[in-house]
Amino acid sequence: MADDFYGALGVAKTASADEIQRAYRKLARQHHPDVNSDPAAEERFKEISEAYQVLSDPEQRKKYDRFGADFRRVPDDFDERVYAGAGGRGGGRVRYAQAGPGFGGGFEGFEGVDIEDLLGGFFRDRGSGGPIAGADQEAELELTVEEAYRGGRRHLSIAGGPGYDVDIPAGVLDGQRIRLAGQGGRASGNAAPGDLYLVVRIKPDRRYRLSGRDITVELPVSPWEAALGATVPVLTPGGEVKVRVVPGSSTGRRLRLRGEGMPNPKGEPGDLYAEVRVMVPKKLGKRERELFEELAAVSDFDPRRT
Repeated sequence: MADDFYGALGVAKTASADEIQRAYRKLARQHHPDVNSDPAAEERFKEISEAYQVLSDPEQRKKYDRFGADFRRVPDDFDERVYAGAGGRGGGRVRYAQAGPGFGGGFEGFEGVDIEDLLGGFFRDRGSGGPIAGADQEAELELTVEEAYRGGRRHLSIAGGPGYDVDIPAGVLDGQRIRLAGQGGRASGNAAPGDLYLVVRIKPDRRYRLSGRDITVELPVSPWEAALGATVPVLTPGGEVKVRVVPGSSTGRRLRLRGEGMPNPKGEPGDLYAEVRVMVPKKLGKRERELFEELAAVSDFDPRRT
């Protein structure tokens, strides 16, 4: 994975959270393996996903900005250790340096702080002080539109850690968080552990476009179905339904199916819009050509003047 997360998303280090999100969404649509068959797209998608996962989390971003590519080696409560142990001493900016296994390899590279005294004091204080609550943590949960629509129970394993059984509510939306109480950072003493929050990310889809809880799907129809009207099947995340094509429908006409969009556990569901797309045969049989030629001869319809 790329070490330059800002470069991976094409944003400046001063970019706002909204700018980072917009950059990620744009790149994700371009490089997601479901919509891009280039063999390099999957690796590129992984890079931008990792960059977004870090830069969209304020705490992770802060740690990355401070320690660079080695930020994952820094304990989650590193700053707490520094300030608790130092008691405000040191004045200078503290730089991270890798320690040997079990903190037994020594420490180097800290400015203005006696690390042996600092961490030694911390561990003594921690052993005799009060309990410390665990930190909340976040992880991304990637779902297809169908999975988000149906919801259900899933077993997840995050970064090689323990498995979790997660109840996904039907109709969950992109950016929504699912809380797993007590599954976050570990605590000390009798304090409560932190919570784990799963941030939903809905994958780009060739068939469905989401706008809040509303879903738009293309509805291919033949020229005669569009002109004469017809009842045709349309595939939705909840399964196949029938929709009535109004006579005289042109490409772009939107047919509304009320309540067939994303479910809403706390209110009204979204709507589904079937967007008409008139399709013509690539090759015409002899009789088909004759009929189209006859129609062209008798019709005075001119779509460029309508």
